[in-house]
Amino acid sequence: MNDYCVQDLILGGVKWEISDVPCVLRAQWAAASATVATAAQNPSERKISNTINPRDTVVPPIAPSGTVTQDAAESMARRPADTDGLLRMVGELNHPLRAAATQTVFPNIAKNPNGLVIVTDVPGAEDDATGKILSGASGELLDKMLAAIGMSRDNVSIVPIVFWRTPGGRTPSAEELSLARPFVSRLLEMLAPRVILTLGATPAQEIANVKLSTGHGKLVQNENAMPVMPIYHPNYLLLKPSAKREVWTALQELQKLLKN
Repeated sequence: MNDYCVQDLILGGVKWEISDVPCVLRAQWAAASATVATAAQNPSERKISNTINPRDTVVPPIAPSGTVTQDAAESMARRPADTDGLLRMVGELNHPLRAAATQTVFPNIAKNPNGLVIVTDVPGAEDDATGKILSGASGELLDKMLAAIGMSRDNVSIVPIVFWRTPGGRTPSAEELSLARPFVSRLLEMLAPRVILTLGATPAQEIANVKLSTGHGKLVQNENAMPVMPIYHPNYLLLKPSAKREVWTALQELQKLLKN
């Protein structure tokens, strides 16, 4: 894990997730950013380094002209009577992020639900490639975390806060979150969890309206009176293993809640 920088990268006014920023690229992006600034002042120096992948540029794609409106998204999310119908609608949704994502990353719906639903952060690069939420190293760690308290993906549903990877893994905009939120909320309503576990800062804020830095491991109720426990995302634990102790304490409390 020494290949990745722990701190967030702010470039062009956009916050990029630390799991997608190897230190070597961080240095390249910083250099490119400086080059852009210089070029803006000196038109003769407009040539920019080709080390930056166009897919990782800081400018988000322009939303398709036919992007669904907020009112339409809320109305659409109420129509399906079951999760299959809702997920079909999500797959057809003309969300702004679809333009940049490889594919829709659908939730993992538990075959034998035990009352726990996980709401996780935006899909990562491997999720975008495979179409499976929480894949790769972060997914392997999550599976170990669940196994430690006698659970697995067979009995735990996992829902991303948005269903498409953002450009470069940046934090979703307020508009992007709000257009996906009716479908996330409707899915949670259908799944009727006894407890919601959020992974990462964005789901903690969106689902529980709490800051992860102060609310980690604390059980709160969301606006729909659903119990929510925010914890760190597995990506963060891979970068900061010392935080696993806090997460383990929270998971033990979660296990007790589900047994009662």
